[in-house]
Amino acid sequence: MKMIRKVLSAIVMLSLASASFSLSRHDAVVDDDVIAEEDAVETHVGVLSGPSGIPMVYCLENDIEDDGVSFEIFAGANLLLPKLISGEIDIGFLPPNVAAKVYNANNGAVVIAAVAGNGMMSLVTRDQSVKSIKDLAGKTISVAGQGATPDYMMRYLLKANGIEATLDFSIPNPQIAPSLIAGKIDYAVVPEPFATVATMKDKSIIRAINIQDAFASASGTDGVFPMTVIAVNAAFAKNHPNAVKKFLSASEFASIWALSNAEEAGKLAEKNGLGIAAPIATAAIPNCAYTFKLAKDAKADVEKILKIFLDFDSASIGGKLPDEGFYF
Repeated sequence: MKMIRKVLSAIVMLSLASASFSLSRHDAVVDDDVIAEEDAVETHVGVLSGPSGIPMVYCLENDIEDDGVSFEIFAGANLLLPKLISGEIDIGFLPPNVAAKVYNANNGAVVIAAVAGNGMMSLVTRDQSVKSIKDLAGKTISVAGQGATPDYMMRYLLKANGIEATLDFSIPNPQIAPSLIAGKIDYAVVPEPFATVATMKDKSIIRAINIQDAFASASGTDGVFPMTVIAVNAAFAKNHPNAVKKFLSASEFASIWALSNAEEAGKLAEKNGLGIAAPIATAAIPNCAYTFKLAKDAKADVEKILKIFLDFDSASIGGKLPDEGFYF
């Protein structure tokens, strides 16, 4: 229990009220009775390499084996997912549409416990004339990830603005920024840290459009939509809810710590094998929209993005919006 107690004490000292961190407040995740339980539940956590893993670097760096928590780093959600469904991994980080599809198509095999990251995409280009989505009419835009959030969000924005453009998915995500820098492409929609890489390595490249702002304008909402959720094997969540709550408390603190210690978090991201060089990670963190919001409080935000997937390809979330059982 040493790490959990340490984290909970640190949460008190580290101001949760700071608006600059954009972390949602909620009732205490873990009450005194839960904290006092000296259970020995082994909790296996799957962390994705790349920016979605950065909020966990504090936990990766600090030994929490005393609490029965172990970590495994995965190169992609497609590698983590089978182990989460089978129960080899108890808790993992996934895109919300992937979690929804598994819930709908696999008899509720996973549930979501919290939102860990919101939208963090940008349209990057050298073209100074691009100020809005309407300025992309007739352009060819490289997009990071066919069938993923950037794909469906761009389809939504083009349709909402009444324009046509070509979305190109032929370039692998890690090669989009280098291709833009080399002049092989002119426009790209990428999440962090790819936008940071492009703008750091070529000062003529700009973040011309903040995709979250464009979504807010097109949808008439606040523009908030999740890109990363904390998903839990449903059987584990049912049998060990206190273990899940303890991990959520640690995760909340770790996210706050990363936001308030970007330089150190960047170093730890590189040290712990998340596949991001320390300077890039440090520079990207302020743009990564890390957050922490319990799933039960984030349902409206989750459904915002799931409805976009549903409208363009219902199969991408398993044919329907998940029911209440999806939210831990």
